[in-house]
Amino acid sequence: MSITRGFLHVLKYAPQLGAEAFGWFTAVRGPVARSRSVNVRDLRRSNRSRTLVEMYLSGPMTRQEVGSAVGVSPATVSNVVGELIAQGVLMEVGVEESDGGRPRALLQINGAFANVVGVDVGETAVLVELFDLNMHVLASHTSRPTSALAAEEAVAHVLDGLAHVIAESGIAEDTILGVGVGVPGLVQHGEDGFVHAQTVGWDAVPFGKMLRRGTSLPLQVDNGANTLGQAEKWFGAARSVDNAVIVLLGTGLGTSIIIDGELYRGPSSSAGEGGHLSVEVNGRLCRCGASGCLEAYVGANAVIERYDALRRGSSDALDPVAKIEAIAAAGPGDRSAVRVIDETAMYLGAGIADFVNLFNPERIVVGGWMGNILGAKLLPGIREYASRGALRLPFSQVSIVAAELGTDAVALGAATLPISSFLARGAVPVTRKPLPRQRRPALARRDGTRTK
Repeated sequence: MSITRGFLHVLKYAPQLGAEAFGWFTAVRGPVARSRSVNVRDLRRSNRSRTLVEMYLSGPMTRQEVGSAVGVSPATVSNVVGELIAQGVLMEVGVEESDGGRPRALLQINGAFANVVGVDVGETAVLVELFDLNMHVLASHTSRPTSALAAEEAVAHVLDGLAHVIAESGIAEDTILGVGVGVPGLVQHGEDGFVHAQTVGWDAVPFGKMLRRGTSLPLQVDNGANTLGQAEKWFGAARSVDNAVIVLLGTGLGTSIIIDGELYRGPSSSAGEGGHLSVEVNGRLCRCGASGCLEAYVGANAVIERYDALRRGSSDALDPVAKIEAIAAAGPGDRSAVRVIDETAMYLGAGIADFVNLFNPERIVVGGWMGNILGAKLLPGIREYASRGALRLPFSQVSIVAAELGTDAVALGAATLPISSFLARGAVPVTRKPLPRQRRPALARRDGTRTK
């Protein structure tokens, strides 16, 4: 599968692309959902979009390379590239040396043309990052919830972080294409962005609607494991394959499933809840209310509780991230750490063997904040235990690897959501309707009072 086709699959399932994407899909892939005649405007936007897709994922490129990749004539490439350079979306960045012929100009996306924001609403922290169009971080803000992740507090943290990164960077708000937000739980895509996250007590929380009360910027909300998966598919460990499972290992466990280059969501966008695979009948109680879920054995809280039980001690003085770091740093003399890491690898290996048998992926990527901390110690055991539970043929074709993008991968993937929309409409500007200013929710201080 070509990188363009794979990207089109991603765009097909990118949430909330809106009506502007319909003509683009019609022109590129044929009729979708209903027939529609293709006019000159559709074809022009299709050519712009496909050009930008290639430039974004494969640039710098020459005009000739763009024409070959997109499948259009030199005249069309010249017109499209000329428009995009005049608009400021593309820029020339040098020349490609030739074997005696005329040097060819190299083109790439102009990172300074626009900005995007990515947000990771995690259970241990809320990260807000501002990027340029080439995904360079311009500003970052991290805040930590005071207790259980209440929806109102999470909204306040996001809006506060958004204000901080805009002020820190000094950029104008109207240069921001949009804000992508990765959240725990299942997301119903639409204007209200309902989030169903049983493990944190969110039941049909209209998270998108709540955020829109505090900002007029375009918003897109998605499951955090899916945004992690999109980041690793575009830029990281899953980039070169079309069938992959990306595992987000943190307080809980989520998965992003890529099949034939497509993010598989299911009819209600609830696919990928790998943390709730049953690994033991009548096993440990999971935060979702069921028993024996994989998350109840490999989530950060479960790992810490097991470690404390083995040591017959308490770790109340340490936050979950610090405690997992302490377990990772423990030497071979700490038998409790060795045992809990082996047990965690065993359960993860069993779950990953199920992924191998069910989806026949080419690659399984292990990331998330806990996956990043413990990955080096977990991966050898995961591979060993997975080999025992998976069928030999599909296991022989899969590689189990660490994620490549680090701790901000969820936010990075979330920031690609507005970029998907931008590329889908061929960088054609949209008119933004300003919303009346409303007071942002107050943040709770640790002493119980609230900010004004």
